[in-house]
Amino acid sequence: MASLCFRGLRTHSSILCPSSLFSTSNGVFFCTMQTTKTEKTNTRTDKTKRTQIKASTSTSTKLVKENEQRLNDYEAVIGIETHVQLSTLTKAFCSCPYNYGSQPNTTVCPICMGLPGALPIFNSKVIECAVKLGLALNCKLAMTSKFDRKQYFYPDLPKGYQISQFDVPIASGGYVDLDLPLEFGGGHRKFGITRVHMEEDAGKLMHSETGMYSQVDLNRAGVPLLEIVSEPDMRTGIEAAEYAAEIQRLVRYLGVGNGNMQEGSLRCDVNVSVRPIGQAEFGTKVEIKNMNSFSAMHRAIDFEISRQVLLHNQGLADQIVQETRLWEEGAQKTATMRKKEGLADYRYFPEPDLPEVVLTEDYVESIRASLPELPEMKRRRFENMGLSMQDVLFLANDTNVCKFFESAVDKGADVKMAANWIMGDIAAYLKNEKLSITEIKLTPQELAELISFIKGGIISGKIGKDILFEIIAKGGTVKAVIEEKDLVQITDPSEIEKMIVKVIEENPQQVEKYRGGKTKLQGFFAGQVMKASKGKANPVLLNKILLEKLHAKS
Repeated sequence: MASLCFRGLRTHSSILCPSSLFSTSNGVFFCTMQTTKTEKTNTRTDKTKRTQIKASTSTSTKLVKENEQRLNDYEAVIGIETHVQLSTLTKAFCSCPYNYGSQPNTTVCPICMGLPGALPIFNSKVIECAVKLGLALNCKLAMTSKFDRKQYFYPDLPKGYQISQFDVPIASGGYVDLDLPLEFGGGHRKFGITRVHMEEDAGKLMHSETGMYSQVDLNRAGVPLLEIVSEPDMRTGIEAAEYAAEIQRLVRYLGVGNGNMQEGSLRCDVNVSVRPIGQAEFGTKVEIKNMNSFSAMHRAIDFEISRQVLLHNQGLADQIVQETRLWEEGAQKTATMRKKEGLADYRYFPEPDLPEVVLTEDYVESIRASLPELPEMKRRRFENMGLSMQDVLFLANDTNVCKFFESAVDKGADVKMAANWIMGDIAAYLKNEKLSITEIKLTPQELAELISFIKGGIISGKIGKDILFEIIAKGGTVKAVIEEKDLVQITDPSEIEKMIVKVIEENPQQVEKYRGGKTKLQGFFAGQVMKASKGKANPVLLNKILLEKLHAKS
């Protein structure tokens, strides 16, 4: 197991906080900072905002299109720094919990607040998560690693430094495999992983609408993170977005975090530079922040590539500086945020209050043995089951959908039919009702039963669809619904023939038109027979007998 030595100091609630910085309201701490710099407040109506977004989107799209020809002469180089918030019970260096959405400053202690004399005690669960992710990313683990202090001042970092790892990260030199969606050309990609290291999160600043002051919420301060740094192996926005999506899948498969971008549990900072085709050295890289979805990441990168290529073509390449830019979703463009710090600015040095992290071979092997089947392995196995790449990417994307599908197949469901039902009617229902597959009353066992009844000819596909939606909403079993509503398929040829003859006799004009060459009317007759049978006529038998009767001599 991991060998750790700790030094700690018991902290007390009696430690005083400067009254000039902290105030209380309903038992909740608030820290407020005044600023003399005012910011323009956006007071437009929702209608005006929508108009602005539409116009801005059109402008950015025009820029990308105008640069399409120029882009052929340049190559983008893209690397991503991904911060994964870990789902541990307590923070990285204290016993405070972290619950997303808690009232500000309600889960803090002297360690979170960086008060003098409060020393960190490391949460060993973070090491387990780091080793899991390092192994899943095919990295080489450092059997001995250490923590460092990363110095910088920002109001939501109360200590004035962040505990992180610098020159000896816990994992390095890995890679990730993924498959691109077919709508983006498909194909397999392999991207390098430079390193994975452990660190703590900072707090959160909440800015006022007037820009006159900001409030600090330290609930998030000290929450454990794993930072994954990729190699600069990506060349397009879609490759970068799919890389980030694969990291999210890995995090969720491993259970080390929920990976929810909208909660900030997965945050990606993208470094983008461009260079002329054939040039070996990289161009000046620009970091992009504030992307809360993979589609936003795709659009932000494509815009930034176009912006940099345009500057190159205008002879203004020197205006591309190393900086941090924000993605403005409304304007659909990137905008300067601040000058990017370099390594020298952080003044790293070893964290004196924490010991080295020492792993043993037995500990690493026990974690390796506990790893689940990972997304890449699952995709290859699904392919070997005869599923198309479109099926594979859909089913392997969500762990709950994947478990549902595999359980239905284990219960005897036809592989392709189970995939079609899940990707079709079930997925549509989940989307419309805004539910996950774990929240519906349909079980994998009942889906397998439904597919079995359809394959066996006991019910038709149309009746199967009605049964499916009833069980999804109300629960129950396929057998019970069939018996209760008398939905057994009519497979007696003589009974079906009687209904066909009756429909033909009632529609002589349509029969004459069909025999005159309008063969599409077959669908009309089949529909009438289905209506007469209340959807229970076997469709194969129905169409066979129907064609015989329509082609028979009058």
